Amino acid sequence: MLGALRRKVASGRSSASILGKSLQAIRPGVSASRVSSNAGKEMLSVQLRGIAHVRNFSHLVLPGCSAGLIKTRDAICIIQPEAIMQTSCRAFSSGDGDLVDAVVPFMGESISDGTLATFLKKPGDRVKADEPIAQIETDKVTIDVVSPQDGVIQEYVAKEGETVEPGTRVAVISKSAEGVAAAAPTEMKSEKAASEPSPPAEAVKEDKPKAKVEASPAAAKPKAPSPPPPKRTASEPVLPPKERERRVPMTRLRKRVATRLKDSQNTFALLTTFNEVDMTNLMKLRSDYKDAFVEKHGVKLGFMSGFVKATVSALQNQPIVNAVIDGDDIIYRDYIDISIAVGTSKGLVVPVVRDADKMNFAEIEKTINNLAKKANDGTISIDEMAGGSFTISNGGVYGSLLSTPIINPPQSAILGMHSIVSRPMVVGGTVVPRPMMYIALTYDHRLIDGREAVFFLRRIKDVVEDPRRLLLDV
Repeated sequence: MLGALRRKVASGRSSASILGKSLQAIRPGVSASRVSSNAGKEMLSVQLRGIAHVRNFSHLVLPGCSAGLIKTRDAICIIQPEAIMQTSCRAFSSGDGDLVDAVVPFMGESISDGTLATFLKKPGDRVKADEPIAQIETDKVTIDVVSPQDGVIQEYVAKEGETVEPGTRVAVISKSAEGVAAAAPTEMKSEKAASEPSPPAEAVKEDKPKAKVEASPAAAKPKAPSPPPPKRTASEPVLPPKERERRVPMTRLRKRVATRLKDSQNTFALLTTFNEVDMTNLMKLRSDYKDAFVEKHGVKLGFMSGFVKATVSALQNQPIVNAVIDGDDIIYRDYIDISIAVGTSKGLVVPVVRDADKMNFAEIEKTINNLAKKANDGTISIDEMAGGSFTISNGGVYGSLLSTPIINPPQSAILGMHSIVSRPMVVGGTVVPRPMMYIALTYDHRLIDGREAVFFLRRIKDVVEDPRRLLLDV
């Protein structure tokens, strides 16, 4: 209606007749003849953002009003429907246009808070948009706090070691260097105040006699003799002094790992069974095809892909190992997601290879390499570590000969790989050196019996010692 009104005004028609017809369309009781003839001729266009700007006024005679004059601006407010205001909110922005806030990002569905571990930049440093300025440690991963825009870090409003939640302000970024430069005079004033001369020594000397007089009554009292130090008995050990010890708070990741492993020990009926694997054929397979494998797939052929394929075959033969107890029920998983334990400088993380039963050797190697790189760089996400139906831990990369791994809840078993050592073995009645590896399976004895556990390890041994079984499915 307003658009038509403006077009009619522009065409030269009188504003009184136009407004009269407009009001008649809205209020049938108002006729066009009752509109005053001294209506203004000029009126600005009404912006659709909800604000009407009117330059001159027109006066309307409304029913029931003798003087009955109101501004055309008010009449148009009657005509104009209520506009919907749309407000936009800029993320990380504070009230001042020059200053923006760097806040804690969303950390995942299962993570409600974290610990501000360290600052990567100092106040006064220039940063670019999306450049990390601080790191937050959570129960599972380390998350970066990034700068929302290019600018200079004016100040940090949070402290290291504080517990922060998503949306908490961490730093104030000045898009121009003015905010940082304004702080310089204040610092110079404090330096000047510190450099002011101390009061004269005579005033200090005058205060000293008074202190002596006040302290003289206390000095007259004799001091009680101090008790002799306790004598050490011959059996009491001599402990090192406390000055030679350091107390460091645990990181969130370390506390989370400690809690989960202790819960596993308290919940499961842990039992470990062992076997040994002759690695001759798998090592020969790797040696014969490693160059062609790299050339075609762009990734090296390792032992992990062979053990993952062997584990998939064993889980398919013994599905109870892939199941889990939930209350009074047993949940059988019809998928195979293999968790791979990766040790990093900050702690143990367990990324997951999804649908490992549908992957070939190359896809498994690429996935493991990608997840291990993210874990060491601290860029791995929560989703990449969630779930998993079975875990493989390779302590052999660190030289472990034998171990009893602990189950990763809510799984029911874990396979431990170890170092390859050449040992004398009897082959065909002859003692020959063979590259051997001990493997261990820790399982929840509440769910898995010894028979299934032994058959599981035996299947892994058979597949690794003769990989041709995977092709023939025997």
